[in-house]
Amino acid sequence: MENIFLSNYTITDLENTITKVLKQIIQEQQLSINSATNELITRQETAKILKISLPTLHNWTKNGILPSHKVSTRVRYKKSEIMELFNSGDINKYGRTV
Repeated sequence: MENIFLSNYTITDLENTITKVLKQIIQEQQLSINSATNELITRQETAKILKISLPTLHNWTKNGILPSHKVSTRVRYKKSEIMELFNSGDINKYGRTV
């Protein structure tokens, strides 16, 4: 680790430097969170997160409750959209839409 001498720094300079570094760290964390939530996941993973069966997932997709995305011949779901549906409260305890 490099030695840093603070004798030439004012308190304001030190505060600005710390603020700048913290903003960078927060920004990097937000980018990693955003990329993780836009991740495409399989039908099985989606059903497990929502705690529903695959036929129910198919019905929700067919009825437009949950948007799906085609990747080649496969059906995938965006994790962010799943979490949005899960957290919206539009689905009650038994998986029925409100």
